[in-house]
Amino acid sequence: MRLILAAALLASTAAPAAAQALHQYGALAIAPAGDRVAAIESNGSRSVVTVRSVADGHVVRTIDPCKTCSYAGLTFAPNGDIVLLGRETGSVRLIYADATTTRTIATIAGIAQTPRVSPDGKRIALLVTLGAAKESGATQAGVRMIGEIGEKNDEQRLAVFDIARPATNVTPISPAGRYVYEYDWTPDGRGFVATTALGNGDNNWWVASLDAIDAQTGAVRSIARPATQLNQPRVSPDGRTVAFIGGLMSDFGSIGGDVFTVPITGGTPRNITAGAKSTVTTIDWTAAGLRTVTLSGDQVQFGTLTPGAAVTPGFAKPASSSAGDGRAVFSADGRVVAAVVQDYEHAPAIYAGPVAATGAAGVRQITHDNDAAPAMTRARSVAWTNEGFNVQGWLLAPREAPAGGKAPMITMVHGGPSAASMPGYVSAGSMNGALLKAGYYVFLPNPRGSYGQGEAFTAANKRDFGGGDLRDILAGIDAVERVAPIDDNRLGLGGCSYGGFMAMWTNTQTNRFKAIVAGAGLSNWVSYYGTNGIDQWLLPFFGKTMYDDIKAYEDVSAVYHAKTAKTPTFIYVGERDIEVPPTQSIEWWHALKDRGVPVSLVIYPDAGHCVTAPDQASDVRTRAIAWFDRYVKNVR
Repeated sequence: MRLILAAALLASTAAPAAAQALHQYGALAIAPAGDRVAAIESNGSRSVVTVRSVADGHVVRTIDPCKTCSYAGLTFAPNGDIVLLGRETGSVRLIYADATTTRTIATIAGIAQTPRVSPDGKRIALLVTLGAAKESGATQAGVRMIGEIGEKNDEQRLAVFDIARPATNVTPISPAGRYVYEYDWTPDGRGFVATTALGNGDNNWWVASLDAIDAQTGAVRSIARPATQLNQPRVSPDGRTVAFIGGLMSDFGSIGGDVFTVPITGGTPRNITAGAKSTVTTIDWTAAGLRTVTLSGDQVQFGTLTPGAAVTPGFAKPASSSAGDGRAVFSADGRVVAAVVQDYEHAPAIYAGPVAATGAAGVRQITHDNDAAPAMTRARSVAWTNEGFNVQGWLLAPREAPAGGKAPMITMVHGGPSAASMPGYVSAGSMNGALLKAGYYVFLPNPRGSYGQGEAFTAANKRDFGGGDLRDILAGIDAVERVAPIDDNRLGLGGCSYGGFMAMWTNTQTNRFKAIVAGAGLSNWVSYYGTNGIDQWLLPFFGKTMYDDIKAYEDVSAVYHAKTAKTPTFIYVGERDIEVPPTQSIEWWHALKDRGVPVSLVIYPDAGHCVTAPDQASDVRTRAIAWFDRYVKNVR
């Protein structure tokens, strides 16, 4: 289920003196030499590609070859030229920009992503979905369920284009029927390593294998079938070894775990970070070795990984980071790193510099477009222990303390569950911003099952959804009340996806909360198993299918405990959500309504997972605040 980070929910905010849109940096890429970065930038108007100097952040060049396009997929060629994607209705342009000109290499009828230039600089590989029926990924709105079900799936395949000759047609090289998720060129340019699966691409990422694909014939050879989920395959410079991130990942795109290596010829993957008390979220194999981004407690770290030894961090900050290829990008020699960095009080900025250096000589802020953006909160990291676990979370306080002594607080549970609440700038147009503006403290816990404390911590809620993780959250609220003026009689709870499940389930376990907001939640794991579009994600957590162990699924289903639910609940969901179908919300709405519990359900037309369209998300915020005001703030 989906991780929704504050970083992904940024919206326009208002500067104190005048309305001013937040400057956005997307799809950050770094030149092989480490001297330039490129990003898709905007400040409320349409986006353009901006190239900046790493030394001081000044703009070197602006690229905008398609006035009707939205841009994505930035990457650098080995010689420093730039490749990007320009998307129009129904098609995507593959664009090549040298030092002075831009030209279209190919036009894809459908959708496309992740361009990568071959090591010799002569070809571009691209993931293409010809004639796509929907956007890629299970969080996107699904297609209508009509006709014979399960007989036709979108296929994301690898295609290769010659930079010197524009393509007149698009012919994928990877075989039909096999969905390609992530990939990397081999250093000799003769093939790829990739994560792939047969059949439905939305569902089968959780059982994807690590494969080699021939760049000429498209022939597929298995390298490994890890017992864990895997992401970010990277080939060593000598072409002999593949590294990847493997772990318990509940959502495609929510990457975290340990680093594994395996010979490219095939074999059993070896965990080279086993036992680490942190979570690796990005890897890159540079000329100088492996580089990583890790989440360690409340710190994001950019560092160096030596097999058999711990990650050596060079940059650490209580913040979150992002880039076009993971959570940071590294120069070809591994010396320089760049990322978009933000925290709860500071809006996004590009940071860059030498990985290993510290202080002013190391990674530093190089853009200042958002320096005037106001802080809506005072944030602090809160740590506590519970049942032998070290747990961490974030407390967001309004900039001005609410009048009248103790204040109400809303606990927001992150999705996943394999994910984490990480610092992201709080804007007025976000749920956290709306809550703070309304006078609430906001608590963002990272209970067992989250990233940041090592793989054993992430796996600690297997076959225990809503058990130990809920007890961690309740203990965290106690810890917050010891350090902040929180009124324990005015607590609310909310969340979306897994957070929505926790919101529904908590209603059956405690009456501590006065109101609940549940987005895209699961109320019945039994019916969910048979109606969702991504049932493969459940097996690592439950151990068996629902049909083989129905009691395990019943035991954590809120509908089986509905008679104990008493807390007023607002429920929202997208009409075309395939990750958590709206029937789950309808079941819980019906159960609460039948029991006489105050309840409201809104199903948003054509929306996918967690309802992210701006107008609909604004309506969710308005309704949620009104619900909390009615049942939390105004109750004494």
